[in-house]
Amino acid sequence: MSRCVEVLIIGAGNRGQTYASFSNEFPERMKVVGVADCRLIARQNLQINYSVQDRNVFNHWKDAAEREKFADAVIIATPDRQHKDPAVAFAKKGYHILLEKPMAVTVADCKEIVAVCKENNVMLSVCHVLRYSPPILKVQELLCQGLIGEVVHIQHLEPPEGAADRCLDCAVEKRCPYSAKKLYLEGVKNGKKGWPISVICEESTVDIESVTKALREGPYGRCVYECDNDVVTHQVVNMEFEEGVTAAFTMVAFTEKLASRKITIYGTEGELMSEGQDPVTVFDFLTKTKTEYPLDFSSVKKTLLGGHGGADYFLMDNFIQAIAENNPSLIRTGPEETLDSHLLVFDAERARRESRIVYCSRTD
Repeated sequence: MSRCVEVLIIGAGNRGQTYASFSNEFPERMKVVGVADCRLIARQNLQINYSVQDRNVFNHWKDAAEREKFADAVIIATPDRQHKDPAVAFAKKGYHILLEKPMAVTVADCKEIVAVCKENNVMLSVCHVLRYSPPILKVQELLCQGLIGEVVHIQHLEPPEGAADRCLDCAVEKRCPYSAKKLYLEGVKNGKKGWPISVICEESTVDIESVTKALREGPYGRCVYECDNDVVTHQVVNMEFEEGVTAAFTMVAFTEKLASRKITIYGTEGELMSEGQDPVTVFDFLTKTKTEYPLDFSSVKKTLLGGHGGADYFLMDNFIQAIAENNPSLIRTGPEETLDSHLLVFDAERARRESRIVYCSRTD
């Protein structure tokens, strides 16, 4: 039997709690032995849930990093802009790393993380959870079988009149589809306490009072039309690769199917389609037939880690097994592949901001 992997949690928020819960379901495979979080209640809750010793509870990750190595791996689930420093520090200590995506928010920081992990011979798994999801795994399997031949080569919104700065004070809130009151407060009134409501409360208790306080004082209660948040709400990225393969990525926030992904791959002999958790279908150009390939969710039914269509479970399962067996090949996206994907995204963002075509191999 594989050994039990001891893990330190850096950031005890939603994702940190999710990954830590793997040890509750599989205590013979993973044990949480430490936690660091600047929020007292967050770290206390995780300490209690996993019986973490007092000496391994920290209010800052630096305190944990200064100690002699006392775990096999570290799970870093801090805010995006706080990824690089702990990742570099713990890699230098010899910890294997599960790092929330993105790796970091600058090219230089991403490259430094990868370089330090390679220099210290530690495994790095970035949480591209969907790469572990049954739909994506099935798509990859069918592509490897050659069922479709070769892949073909080939603004700001104005606020409604009468709107207030915050939804709780807004006279037109009832006819606004982006009302924070509808999205969060009505949800908790109907008994919903999970994501996304749970992540807006600074305290651990999710109730009407804490949600109201969060909407009254925090960023989630601000009018969506008046916010200074510059994250894109819709985007189309067109890519051309060296051998002529083209790809188009479309992201849109304005949709009924929230967080649903749809993939279509066009080949020389057929067409492959995947949407959500539906079976993957392949249409054969020669026979004019369509074949459905069902997805295997049997493993997910045995676990509470069902987020992202079960991909949360598969991500943790592979990471813990890779460490227990000292087998980095079990991590689906290694440091170099992850860095390449991040560099591509940085170039796509540069193209968007500068309104021009960007050639990825160039610096101009």
